[in-house]
Amino acid sequence: MKANTSYLILIISISLVLYSCENDIKTVNLIAGQGEALVERGKDVEILYSDSGFIHIMIKAPTVISYKSKEPYTEMPDGVEIYFYGPDREVESFITADYGIRYEDEEIMKVRGNVIAQNSKGEKLNAEELIWDEKEEKIYSDKFVKIQTEDEIIYGEGFEANQEFTDYKIKNIKGTINIVESDTTDTE
Repeated sequence: MKANTSYLILIISISLVLYSCENDIKTVNLIAGQGEALVERGKDVEILYSDSGFIHIMIKAPTVISYKSKEPYTEMPDGVEIYFYGPDREVESFITADYGIRYEDEEIMKVRGNVIAQNSKGEKLNAEELIWDEKEEKIYSDKFVKIQTEDEIIYGEGFEANQEFTDYKIKNIKGTINIVESDTTDTE
């Protein structure tokens, strides 16, 4: 009798599982339609922003993946380089990072992982994450940053600058180290 009861419970369980696995086609289509559709994928891509035939910004990435969704975005999962050109058509500043994502509607790009920004004066920024606001033409971060100039290193939390990285402000300075070049000539 015990074996018959176990057998009956097994048959009822299997029937319930099979019955519950039936899906309404409308539900399946609704769920499938919520996913993101891959629009474009490119290798060794260069994106140019120009005006009147002059390049103002160049973005280079080994891989670019664009997604069409309610809020479209473009990923650069294998790294990104952004070059800002001045009126003399020379690079005024650049940003490099291990990863980038650009939100199309907001015109904002976030970069993270080994972020480096450098300007034409040789001043260098290292950050965990940086945001480039294309409309406002500025870069900023609320994360840890380090800026090295010719004569000092500044550490802080939060940062804001123009996209050329020539006019900047660290919001919460944590420390400053003055760099003194030593004279190694022997005076004997």
